[in-house]
Amino acid sequence: MARTENNALLEKKKEYFENCPGCKIDRLNEEQRGVPYRNLSYIWTVSLCTALPISSLFPFIYFMIRDFHIAEIEEDIGFYAGFVGSSFMIGRALTSFFWGWLADRYGRKPIILIGISSVVLFNALFGLSTSLWMALSMRFLLGCFNSLLGTIRAYASEVCREEYRSVALSVVSTSRGIGMIIGPAIGGFLAQPAEKFPNLFAESSIFGRFPYFLPCLVISVYAVGVLAACWWLPETLHMHDKKVSERCDSFDVVEASSEESDEKEYVTEVKERKISKNANLLRNWPLMSVIIVYCVFSLQEIAYAETFSLWAVSDKKYGGLSFSSQNVGEVLAISGFGLLLFQLLLYPPIEKILGPITVTRISAAVSIPLLASYPYIAMLSGITLHLVINCASILRNTLSVTLVTGLFILQNNAVPQSQRAAANGISMTAMSVFKAFGPVGGGTLFSWAQKRQVSAFLPGDEMVFFVLNLVQFIGLLLTFKPFLAQPHE
Repeated sequence: MARTENNALLEKKKEYFENCPGCKIDRLNEEQRGVPYRNLSYIWTVSLCTALPISSLFPFIYFMIRDFHIAEIEEDIGFYAGFVGSSFMIGRALTSFFWGWLADRYGRKPIILIGISSVVLFNALFGLSTSLWMALSMRFLLGCFNSLLGTIRAYASEVCREEYRSVALSVVSTSRGIGMIIGPAIGGFLAQPAEKFPNLFAESSIFGRFPYFLPCLVISVYAVGVLAACWWLPETLHMHDKKVSERCDSFDVVEASSEESDEKEYVTEVKERKISKNANLLRNWPLMSVIIVYCVFSLQEIAYAETFSLWAVSDKKYGGLSFSSQNVGEVLAISGFGLLLFQLLLYPPIEKILGPITVTRISAAVSIPLLASYPYIAMLSGITLHLVINCASILRNTLSVTLVTGLFILQNNAVPQSQRAAANGISMTAMSVFKAFGPVGGGTLFSWAQKRQVSAFLPGDEMVFFVLNLVQFIGLLLTFKPFLAQPHE
């Protein structure tokens, strides 16, 4: 009797539940073996939408804080700019796990739609800020509702066949990296339009009275388009886990004895499924070790993004480049194009040959001497300066996104699907806490460094890039055993 029931279960194992969205995706993946370009385009647009508002303010935050008239001296502007940058990450740190839990319970699609809607509303309101407190509150609320990255990473690993998962996660990190670069480019080109394009924007217009509204409006309009497109986004969460568990319990599969090896394997799979479903993610060391490494690199990444823009627009006498916000936008736009080509054409075969851990280690190691050269780049001028800083920026951003992609793959491999969004929620929470310190720490460090131009030890901006390299080196050390563990270990 038990054997007959087990054979019936083995047949059920290959069946799909008609009303389950996750099963529909699995069936489509079985039938369509080609690259899922449509689903990858959804991943691309949503990931880009979540990344654009994070860093779009960096080229103009220096001038926005100046216009608020709260800094007593010019060197203190970076200090206040750091708090505005951090408020987004604080809001995301407080809510990321909650949104991940909701995504595992109610599906990926509704959480993605909520996150996109928050970009439409709060990013536009940030561009209308007239005081430091309004800017802080709008960025904080945007962070609270911006739950897209963790959920879309879980979604990317579920919406395509296993052989395309590294490509899907590469699309997430690539579009995120592009957004972290194109966002500042939009901010740099479109901020203060009445000054840059007086023939198009009058001083008396809304863009003259709110000089930082146009870049925020452009990103919000893009988010409206993404919101409309994602109405047809396919859901990937399996909604029948409870029914499967009840069926397994009713047949007493776990206790059934059988001489057939395939039946034993299925019983083992059922056990593992129940264990993994109830497992405490905080005790999953392969997952937690990857998250810790990811947090260290995220801290360095956001601190770099903050200080690069401040350093580029600061005066030559303080060790900066004396760039305008438009110059910064040009540098970031060029590096974004180079990053796009690398991630789409070169990263997948490199990752397949070397593996995610090796790629992460190489990227972290090469970034250290590159950042150490930045203070010396500031000594250049003219076309040589623009050429060298563009090449360095392309290489730096490519290494950063390559590093993050490898960690994405390791993280998703460490948990089953039923816990993937929650795991990404934990990752987002921890990462956001670290990133909350990045802009504040970077802005404070930058302000302090500008006041010590004649110091004997690491004067001026040399101290800034030394500290960034120190954090990068710590992250590199953590990618080795015994700290970083693989799922099978």
